[in-house]
Amino acid sequence: MSGSDGLPAVEAAVHDDVVHGAVDLDVITVSGSDAEEYLQGQLSQNVAALAIGETRWTLLLQPQGKVDAWMRLHRVDPDRLWLIVDAGFGDGALARLERFKLRVDVTMNLDRRTAVALRGPGSRNATEQIDSTDGLTPVDAGWGPVPGVDLVPEGGELPDTARNHRFGPAANAEAMELIRVLQGRPLMGRELDASTIPAAAGVVDQSVDFSKGCYVGQELVARIDSRGSNTPTRLVRLIGPAVSPPAPGSKLLVDGSEAGTVTSVSLSPSQGLVGLGYVKRAVVVPGGAEIESADGTTVVVDLLPLLPSLPSDLA
Repeated sequence: MSGSDGLPAVEAAVHDDVVHGAVDLDVITVSGSDAEEYLQGQLSQNVAALAIGETRWTLLLQPQGKVDAWMRLHRVDPDRLWLIVDAGFGDGALARLERFKLRVDVTMNLDRRTAVALRGPGSRNATEQIDSTDGLTPVDAGWGPVPGVDLVPEGGELPDTARNHRFGPAANAEAMELIRVLQGRPLMGRELDASTIPAAAGVVDQSVDFSKGCYVGQELVARIDSRGSNTPTRLVRLIGPAVSPPAPGSKLLVDGSEAGTVTSVSLSPSQGLVGLGYVKRAVVVPGGAEIESADGTTVVVDLLPLLPSLPSDLA
């Protein structure tokens, strides 16, 4: 299945069952007797409470509290954990972690891995097709309304046995991007960078454990949370007519004034233009805004909260 012709089947399968695609990930393997304790002071999640095989979203922050990396934390075994970040951002995350490492038994290694990405309500059940001989580790990838699992290989390439499984309709890169946007899932380099305040991106609730001890960057996260997560901008979803998608960076206008910026955009067979973007604090959400499409047409899009709910948004 390839090209736009496959999108309706992919979108329907994500709602009803499962689709599969490929996703490149940067995986930092953290091991050693001090691995848990070290990461506990660096990450926003409670590393000590993570069970073997469990995955949680987490933030790696600058001392000032802005985002160095948003990633998944997965415990492989008692003294070995994976930090899984969007491809291309592992080097920066590793450098940041190495910067604070001092006199601890911690080893960190980075490699790029191609995983089987399962998306949809049947994702977890689909993992029952694999066994220990496949060399794949299921890592939770759910976000927003769409459950998901990434089957991560121990090495960089997928083992031959993994290529023989059938997990439902195949999703190409275009379809995987549509699924991400429908999830409301931010992407490093698009919705998240070194200038991002975590609360503005809508990632705090699922990525921060407020009951754990101190970690780097905690002060800003706690202060903004105590103030009701009121940030200068916030990430929202966009839905509009099926027009030529505007480029990321296109401006959103409200009453003729610049009100925000598009960060990601896709075309949905059921909804038309869908996307993500940041809007200013004063912009009313739900609400509306104008945007210029790629062919120069000005259209009105709906501005909606970041995380949708099934079934209305994928039905």
